[in-house]
Amino acid sequence: MELNLRPQNECTYDAVSIGEVMLRLDPGEGRIRTARSFRVWEGGGEYNVIRGLRRCFGMKTAVLTAFAANEVGKLMEDLILQGGVDTSFIAWMATDGIGRICRNGLNFTERGFGIRGAIGCSDRANTAISKAKASDFDLEYLFGELGVRWLHTGGIYAALSETSAETVIEVIKTAKKYGTVVSYDLNYRPSMWDAIGGHEKAMEVNKEIAKYVDVMIGNEEDFTACLGFSIEGNDENLKELNIEGYEKMIGEAAAVYPNFKVVATTLRTVKTASVNDWSAICWADGKIYKGMELKDLEIMDRVGGGDSFASGLIYGLMTTGDPQKSVDYGVAHGALAMTTPGDTTMASKKEVEAIMSGAGARVKR
Repeated sequence: MELNLRPQNECTYDAVSIGEVMLRLDPGEGRIRTARSFRVWEGGGEYNVIRGLRRCFGMKTAVLTAFAANEVGKLMEDLILQGGVDTSFIAWMATDGIGRICRNGLNFTERGFGIRGAIGCSDRANTAISKAKASDFDLEYLFGELGVRWLHTGGIYAALSETSAETVIEVIKTAKKYGTVVSYDLNYRPSMWDAIGGHEKAMEVNKEIAKYVDVMIGNEEDFTACLGFSIEGNDENLKELNIEGYEKMIGEAAAVYPNFKVVATTLRTVKTASVNDWSAICWADGKIYKGMELKDLEIMDRVGGGDSFASGLIYGLMTTGDPQKSVDYGVAHGALAMTTPGDTTMASKKEVEAIMSGAGARVKR
């Protein structure tokens, strides 16, 4: 497998992402509807990945995003700085004080438990990043002069607005011009696409983006809704176990998009909100690599598990070039991220590698 990564000594950053970062308000063990206090975290599908690469795996990362220049924006910046991610490329946008010009996104998310599923309630219309254009970022300086080995983005950012759909394509094209490897998580959210053209627009945008992607990430629903590929005759209750069906679907996608060097998807069987079976598969060089399986994984907070899978996978691809090790890094990291609250990882590389080696949960003293 050859990803043609730029040499590390030629690049200031190992990885950057572009996407929305929201303020997550977490009621802890309670419900949004009855909360009297919230704990705050930062989070966003694309950001969570490079935050994991920095905080867990020690890589140098930066985020391309935009905030309204107010106190909430400064709080978001402070949370990002605590995660070690470079904030030099945040675009600060003027606002009028009540959000008519632009605002910062909020995401209320409660954790599920047992028979009660997790619930998210986002308040993200008219945000600064949804209005940001490629010209708001100095892309030639970032990718051309400083140098970036890897760019990660995804379908959540692309679906924010018609502007963001255009911006993400321009950013990806600039990255590719300078030899940066591009990964993309399809992350299909029908409610987000509805406002800018629905399923038809999702297919149009994602099919254009797919032409430039080296590492494509997504589940069966994502591949069907965004690119038109599906597992024929699949049983909804067994789809995570249908490896042959996934292999056929991924093979068809790779034939249409020969630029795909790696395709990966998580496999999750939801038994309850707090107990899932968890694994993944990775396609590379025409072969399928099955990740380690974690049966009856106990979950504290499932939000961000897929993003942490992506950061583990990317770390493995960047450092080992071995698809099997890479998918196992992804499975282990995603699993650990779901044992702690918040969207972002609290795991260490040592803990990830211990899970990969079969470590148990005995107390460590």
